[in-house]
Amino acid sequence: MLESYHIPVLLHEAIELLDIQPGGLYVDLTFGGGGHSRAILERLGPEGRLVGFDQDAETRANTPDDARFRFVEGNFRFMRGLLRNGAAGGHGETSVSGENFVDGVLADLGVSSHHFDSAARGFSFRADAPLDMRMNRGRKLTAAHVVNSCETSHLIEIFRDYGELDQPHKLAGRIVEARKSAPITTTGELVEVARPLIPRSDENRWLSKLFQALRIEVNGEMEALRMALQQSLKVLKPGGRLVVISYHSLEDRLVKNFFKTGNFEGRAEKDFYGKLTTPWEVITRKPVVPTPEEIACNPRSRSAKLRAASKWNE
Repeated sequence: MLESYHIPVLLHEAIELLDIQPGGLYVDLTFGGGGHSRAILERLGPEGRLVGFDQDAETRANTPDDARFRFVEGNFRFMRGLLRNGAAGGHGETSVSGENFVDGVLADLGVSSHHFDSAARGFSFRADAPLDMRMNRGRKLTAAHVVNSCETSHLIEIFRDYGELDQPHKLAGRIVEARKSAPITTTGELVEVARPLIPRSDENRWLSKLFQALRIEVNGEMEALRMALQQSLKVLKPGGRLVVISYHSLEDRLVKNFFKTGNFEGRAEKDFYGKLTTPWEVITRKPVVPTPEEIACNPRSRSAKLRAASKWNE
C-alpha cells in the first residue's frame, strides 16, 4: 500500500463491525490506497474472497498480490451487475436470481489524501490548478464545465443542496457574471470570483463546502451512493453486514435514513402491529467517530462518521 496515497480512517472499528468470516465473500466499494482491503484480507482464510472497486485507474497500482483479491476498475454504482457477471471470481454459489451471496460490504466515502494532494486534479482550493475534480478521468464532465455552462438556477441548486452554503444565489450570480468576460478555468480563478462572499472568520470551511458541492456534482456522488446502498441490500446474505464511513451530513443522512427506515427520505413505514419495518438491524445506534488520537495523526479523519447494519434474516 502506498501510505502517502490514503490513510485508512476508522480502520479497526470498520473491520470489527464487518464481522469477517474466514471463508466469506466481501466487497470494498472504495479501494483507494488499499488499507481497508488489506485488513480484510488479513482476517480471511484460504477460501475467502475480496472484491475491490475503484473508478480511478491510478489506484490499480495499490492492489495486493493476493489470489483471494480481485480489483474492479469501475464506479461502485454498478456493483450488483459487475458482481453477478463474474467480478467475484466465481466464489461460492448464488441463488437462482443472483442475489444474497455477499457476506459484507464496506464503503469509505472520503476523498483520498492522494486526490487532495495532487494539485493537477483540482480537488483542493489550496493550490491553483485546472478546475477538474473528476474521480474517473475518463468522464467528460469537469468542474470547469459545471461552472461555465450550468444555468443560474442549476448552480444555485448545487451550492444549496450539495454545499449547504448560505446565499447560494449570490455565488451563482457572481459566477455567471464573471464568465461573461472569460471562462473560469482554474481553482484560483474560482476562489477570486467567490472572494467577496467568503467569511473571513471561516474561510477554509466555506471554501471546502464550495469545492465539495462541485465535486459531488461532477462525480454524481449522491446518486451513486443511493444506488450502492440499494444494491448492497440485494447482494448481501441475510445477516450480512454493511459498513459505511461518511464525511459530510448529506451522505450521513442518507445512510442513517436507509438503515432506520429502508428508504432515503426517512419515511417511517409500520406493519399491522405498529412496528417500524426496515430490512436492516442497526448495529451502531450512534455513529462511531475517530478518537482524538486518530484525529491528531490524521486530521482529515475529523469529520468521519461510521454506521453499520446487518440485513435481517428472512
